[in-house]
Amino acid sequence: MPAAILALTLAACSGGDEEAAESAEPTTATETSDASGQVAGSVLRVNWGGFPESWAPGAEIEPGYMRVPYENLTQLVDNEVQPMLAASWEQTDEALTLTLQEGVTFHDGTPFDAEAVKVNLEAVKNTPGPYAGPFQVIDSIDVVDDLTVTLNLSQPTPSMLTTLSTRNAPMVSPAAIEAGTIGQAPVGTGPWAYDEAASVAGTRMTFAAFADYWGEAPGFETVQLFAITEDNAATTAMVNGEIDVTDTELDQLSTFESSGNFEIVQYPAIRNNPLFFDRGPGGMFEDIEVRQAACYALDTQVVVDLEGDVESRTQFFAEGEQGYNPDIEGYSHDLAMAEELYSSAGSPAVEGDWLSTVFNTRQIQVYADQMGELGFNLTVQEAPPPQYFTEWNAGAYPIGLGSQDELTPYDWYSSWFAADAPGNPSGVESDALKAAADAAIAAGTGDEADALWAEVTKIISEEALTCAHIVSQEQIAINADTVSGADVPSQPYETVLINYRDLRPAGS
Repeated sequence: MPAAILALTLAACSGGDEEAAESAEPTTATETSDASGQVAGSVLRVNWGGFPESWAPGAEIEPGYMRVPYENLTQLVDNEVQPMLAASWEQTDEALTLTLQEGVTFHDGTPFDAEAVKVNLEAVKNTPGPYAGPFQVIDSIDVVDDLTVTLNLSQPTPSMLTTLSTRNAPMVSPAAIEAGTIGQAPVGTGPWAYDEAASVAGTRMTFAAFADYWGEAPGFETVQLFAITEDNAATTAMVNGEIDVTDTELDQLSTFESSGNFEIVQYPAIRNNPLFFDRGPGGMFEDIEVRQAACYALDTQVVVDLEGDVESRTQFFAEGEQGYNPDIEGYSHDLAMAEELYSSAGSPAVEGDWLSTVFNTRQIQVYADQMGELGFNLTVQEAPPPQYFTEWNAGAYPIGLGSQDELTPYDWYSSWFAADAPGNPSGVESDALKAAADAAIAAGTGDEADALWAEVTKIISEEALTCAHIVSQEQIAINADTVSGADVPSQPYETVLINYRDLRPAGS
């Protein structure tokens, strides 16, 4: 589904949000730029709905928050891996050697060097959760010199450079990791540094221009991040001029259309699908026929009709992406087939809790109700976003549904389906899947590898390890009276994100 920017012309309405009103005044075009092009005194006020529970490497941090203080070793531009904190690299089947940018420091003055890369990647690898999966292939990390670091790989991993561009691997200060403060106070290398004194706990996080930033200064001097959880309150804050950017939903667009000068940036951001976690010995989803029955019971069209901004697919990867397989038919809704398979499996008891949060409770409840027609008894438990991000895939629940950000089939497999995948708490993997994945990994790159990875994703589908694939659109509202330069972010499939570095105060 193509991304689009919809320009909406609007006039103001009353109301407000007391928390948002504590922010700075909007930037005006009369303020001047310094030699770097940054507008002095400019403040960008952004709401993404809920602060991260932790800012530590390996934690699930929404991209809209993460990409203010943090940077990655690489970046994706037009789906091509480009330098960022790593200036260049050499890769073989056995190792990836990175040469780092010179003169980079963290916000606390700690040098960004090869040792910092080692500390960060080892922290992510050792943090339980799906982000750790792609890094299990790293046997060891050698600090060659201050600006050279080598990742020694246990197997060919051509996707590693792509993985290093994602929110799996932000670079944070090793001093803050050692001090134990990184969870609540982010310290990165980005153009904006966390200013605790100018922040309001639970309401606003302020990030001021970092004077020693190594790269090109962005247009806005300061970024303020908000956590207005309720959509109507966020819309009111936008209309009242209290914030400049927010994620929003389709049911809010009519208010923007009638209330001022706004743009809506839309892009495909979220891929989700149910994952059957409890499939180990004796687990309620151990039997493939039970999993297949669950998949046939699900009707994704109901979710499409309810949400309006989602698309149903037969598989995780889209045509043109590595991992896409045209032979995957998926599981169309067929309750009779579901009942037949469930009966063949002996109709075992399937009951337990299914964790949700504010943005996916409706979808999960639809799925739980549909599985309920088979006799499954899955109770949806809604949790605040920070708790949900920490717990939904940790093994405490037999089934889960959440955003899966992986851009390559290697990362997807190693995050969720390999026997040692952090997102596979059951620890089981079929011989057929392991053999197919081993062959794909050994093939490295090229047409043969592409065909082998397509076979891996087909086995994942046939074994009903997941199904009911949904792609959701992100909607970001921007006040065009205060902000210019908004566009679809270059990093694919990341939620609640705007291209911060390209934004400028309107009229500047």
